[in-house]
Amino acid sequence: MDPFSGEGELLTITTHFHTHAYTKVVEYDTTSLSPPNRSIARMLQHRSRIALGQSRQVLSQLSSAKDAASQAIQALAHQSLGNDQGVELARELAETDGEDSVVQVVCGTVLAAAGEHEKAVELLGKHQGNLEAVALLTHIYLLQNRTDLALKEVQAAKRWAQDSLLINLAEAWLGLRVGGDKYQTSYYIYEELASTPGTTTASSLVAQAVADMHLNRLPEAEATLQQALELDPDDAQARANQVVLACLMGRKRPEVDGLVAGLSDVDDAHPLVRGLAEMEARFDDVAARYQARVAAA
Repeated sequence: MDPFSGEGELLTITTHFHTHAYTKVVEYDTTSLSPPNRSIARMLQHRSRIALGQSRQVLSQLSSAKDAASQAIQALAHQSLGNDQGVELARELAETDGEDSVVQVVCGTVLAAAGEHEKAVELLGKHQGNLEAVALLTHIYLLQNRTDLALKEVQAAKRWAQDSLLINLAEAWLGLRVGGDKYQTSYYIYEELASTPGTTTASSLVAQAVADMHLNRLPEAEATLQQALELDPDDAQARANQVVLACLMGRKRPEVDGLVAGLSDVDDAHPLVRGLAEMEARFDDVAARYQARVAAA
């Protein structure tokens, strides 16, 4: 069999994965792919199942697998279930199999999600032309407010991967952080992604809406978020951005509260839900202290 057979199909699967069309990735028939490409596709299918909440099934399927790539997937699955074993396994694999491309990206993801950014950067820095590693490094640098390093990473990758979807996405993330005329650049990238057949997902529409908000095109952002929720009513990021947009548009408290409740119904552990709950608790604590002082006076 031609070792390169199925290159176009693999590109389609990869595009679906990076645009969060996980169901399409899982449902894809990989039998016509060459063994190397089939292996890559199967790793993407495992990661997609984890993203879809099927981590236990993935762990069951890979229970007897001992290769580094499969163990990296197991680490990701364990972390998604809240098991400390995931981070511990990722640390081990980073030490023993850090040259493996799957280990770099998947364990780098696990370590970054656990807040171990320096270890993740060290591992991802070993990559040899891995576009997903570049994108993840860019994301980590932006989390660390190191826009300079993120810019350096993207500019270097553009020299050899100018038209890559991942590099375009990384450039769009960077544009939203840099601001100014870069907001418009980011919008164009997301608009093209959202309008391209096969890549129109709730995630791509949410990204376009965020760019619209930065450009103060609030009605357009509202319409785009509604489109995203029509595609996926349970998309937490779409609902979270609805809350932000409602505040920007000066909507009344009952409407905002209703949107927060809708987000909580979909994902009660979302950072926005947790953050609002924490701020309300702090406010109530401070208010109680002042109330006690007033009563004493």
